[in-house]
Amino acid sequence: MIRVELPPHLRVLAKVKGEVQLDVPSPVTTRTVLDALEAAYPVLRGTIRDHGTLKRRDFMRFFACARDLSLESPEAPLPEAVAKGAEPFLVVGALAGG
Repeated sequence: MIRVELPPHLRVLAKVKGEVQLDVPSPVTTRTVLDALEAAYPVLRGTIRDHGTLKRRDFMRFFACARDLSLESPEAPLPEAVAKGAEPFLVVGALAGG
């Protein structure tokens, strides 16, 4: 099981509390995790990545094992600790301002 932590606004939208646990086929990548997340919670489609291009939306970031994975290829394998469920995959809403 893959553990996914969502930002508060997406937890409210998906009507979940705490972490979400998903069955994700191998290889475990950002794309396969997000595919599984959107399949389990269709209301999240289009909130984390664009409907058509499937590119990460601006101000959404991905982290795992203290690493920012946001700019890595969505096809790159996630760290082993995430694939084994020892560490969560974090979806974070970034802030901007000045």
